Amino acid sequence: MEKTSADSLPLTVNSSEKQETVCIFGTGDFGRSLGLKMLQCGYSIVFGSRNPRMSSLLPNGAEVLSYSEAAQKSDIIILAVHREHYDFLTELTELLNGKILVDISNNLKINQYPESNAEYLAQLVPGAHVVKAFNTISAWALQSGALDASRQVFVCGNDSKAKQRVMDIVRTLGLTPLDQGSLIAAKEIENYPLQLFPMWKFPFYLSAILCVFFFFYCVIREVIYPYVYEKKDSTFRMAISIPNRVFPIAALTLLALVYLPGVIAAVLQLYRGTKYRRFPDWLDHWMLCRKQLGLIALGFAFLHVIYTLVIPIRYYVRWTLRNMTITQATAKKENPFSTTTAWLNDSYISLGILGFFLFVLLGITSLPSVSNAVNWREFRFVQSKLGYLTLILCTAHTLVYGGKRFLSPSILKWYLPSAYVIALIIPCTVAISKMTFRRISFPGSCMELKEPYARSSHIPK
Repeated sequence: MEKTSADSLPLTVNSSEKQETVCIFGTGDFGRSLGLKMLQCGYSIVFGSRNPRMSSLLPNGAEVLSYSEAAQKSDIIILAVHREHYDFLTELTELLNGKILVDISNNLKINQYPESNAEYLAQLVPGAHVVKAFNTISAWALQSGALDASRQVFVCGNDSKAKQRVMDIVRTLGLTPLDQGSLIAAKEIENYPLQLFPMWKFPFYLSAILCVFFFFYCVIREVIYPYVYEKKDSTFRMAISIPNRVFPIAALTLLALVYLPGVIAAVLQLYRGTKYRRFPDWLDHWMLCRKQLGLIALGFAFLHVIYTLVIPIRYYVRWTLRNMTITQATAKKENPFSTTTAWLNDSYISLGILGFFLFVLLGITSLPSVSNAVNWREFRFVQSKLGYLTLILCTAHTLVYGGKRFLSPSILKWYLPSAYVIALIIPCTVAISKMTFRRISFPGSCMELKEPYARSSHIPK
């Protein structure tokens, strides 16, 4: 058997139709990965390099020439070089006239230059058709077949035919092209890979503030207060007991904050008397972050479940149960069974289980792979109807947990109520507002409260 190289073996070759030749300027990591992927898909690849003889590690089957010689081989040229090295293109202006230049460059920071790299390239070589593409795909994604990374390739350009040819190449490589319009969109496309969880910053900061506030609030009530008045060391509660109070409070509060902007939007629309005016920027951003807020809330709910499951194996709990048993045995007394207490305890646990189940269902439905498999009515039913039911169940879970203690002055420590009492303010406000503003009718129109994980922001223009 004849030995073959993996680099030269095409994975997708159409024998009946020969693919076109594509030129790649630059022999770096991305240029080599892109060239290999295109070779595997049946394209003929020629690399352009400053030093053709010094180029190495290139895929087998690819030709390496100088920039000017390589440019003559194809009318599609992919620039796999940085912006600061674009100067050599001025010498090739006449040669590049009428050709398609695909700019794949990125910058080191957001808005590093006044104009995008693609717009700068179009000014540098005015006779060429510049298309921005491939800058959102990594070399690793190309090497792994985009199985472990995003397949989306943002494409923009002023010439529709040139843009369409580039999008055809993207599809042939097994990727998904997304047309972003003219070359003006290039700046936003170049900033996209530099963003670090842009929609998660506000939810992360908000959840951190909530956790820190309620943690210190519980420390004051459960650690500092007993030490001041009873000289009792309760610092061990900071490991499990207090976090197991903070996590469900954060989960319930964040879940309520998912639906609160819908209430504010409804009130604002009622005040304005129309739904055709744009929301304020802060409300707009808040509504766009609702999915992230809900997923973080689900994470806190998971932590609450895990921390609750380990309660029976805690030393403090086992020590308390042993002492109670010994005390009752010595005194020959037993605690009478209370049906009311049993009902409250079982109801509290049952509401928590049902609320957590629906919470998980909301999180699963928000995943793109699941949401794309249902229609809009089904998606809206789960995220809106079941979402509010989840909020009501979790709020009821907390209310039943408090029981009669809500009205007891004994729960106050330094005039501070229990943390779960404070945590109920926003959820109860949202639940009551939802019932009040369930449907707000206007002449010829009907407005409803917004869904939490909506596929679009639903912002009136």
